[in-house]
Amino acid sequence: MTMSDNAKGLILAVASSAFIGSSFILKKKGLKRAAAAGTRAGVGGYTYLLEPLWWVGMVTMIIGEVSNFVAYVYAPAVLVTPLGALSIIVSAFLAHVLLKERVQRMGIVGCVACIVGSVVIVLHAPQEQTPNSVEEIWTLATQPGLEILYILCPDNCHLHLLLTKWKKKKNCFKFF
Repeated sequence: MTMSDNAKGLILAVASSAFIGSSFILKKKGLKRAAAAGTRAGVGGYTYLLEPLWWVGMVTMIIGEVSNFVAYVYAPAVLVTPLGALSIIVSAFLAHVLLKERVQRMGIVGCVACIVGSVVIVLHAPQEQTPNSVEEIWTLATQPGLEILYILCPDNCHLHLLLTKWKKKKNCFKFF
C-alpha cells in the first residue's frame, strides 16, 4: 500500500508540530533547571548551555523544523502551513501536564480556534497549480484580491505603529 504525497506531507506536518510544541517545554524545563544551578539566562547567564535537557529541546526543535521543511516537498503549503498551529496546542497541553501551568479560558478558546481553523483550511484547500511562466506568475500576482492585500497590509502596519505611539504618549487604551 503506497501513501499519497499529500498524506506524507500531512503526517510530516503533524509530527513537526508535535516536535516543535514539545521542544518549547523541554527547553523551558532545561532553563528552569539551569537557573536553579546557576545564573539565570535572563540576566546574562550561560549555564543553560551546560544543561542536557535544554539541548534535547533544541535538537527536538531542529527535528521539528526539518520535518516541516520536508513536509512542503510532499504537500502544498495550503495543507502544511495551517498544521503548524497545532504546535501551540501541543505546547499548551504539555505545559499544563509537565510544568503544572494553568491554561486560562482564553488559552482554551485559542486552542479550539487553532484546531477549527486548521481543520477548515485543510478540508477546503484548493488544488495547487504550479505556474509555468513569468506571465502566469504576473497574472496571479495582479489579481484584485492580492492587490487589495498589497494596499491593506502596509496600512495596517502603519495604523498599528501610530496607535502604539499614541498609546504611549496618552497612556490610554487599556485594552492594547
